Amino acid sequence: MTDEHTCCSDLKSLISPGFFKALGDPNRVAILASLAERGCELRVSEVADCCPVDLSVVSRHLRQLRDQGLLRSEKRGKEVYYTARIPEIVALFRELADALESCCPEGERRTT
Repeated sequence: MTDEHTCCSDLKSLISPGFFKALGDPNRVAILASLAERGCELRVSEVADCCPVDLSVVSRHLRQLRDQGLLRSEKRGKEVYYTARIPEIVALFRELADALESCCPEGERRTT
């Protein structure tokens, strides 16, 4: 059996409550999905088409997703453009999956 304190240290460092909170809102998930599906940068007003909320609320959601590293933003004049950071998101989920597997290998999973 592996030492939980040693093997789970990677897992603990990867789990960010803010990251999961950012993904815990249906509108933010819709925004991220919309940006990922489009595969290009979009202005705030274009992103807002995906959600039945005010533009100011979409802006707050975009800011939270950006602050958690899920989106990249670039200001050009009065407009802000957003893109999904798909390679970084994929890498984070892969690292998280790897850490979960190393923390609790298949043969060592406990049943309750």
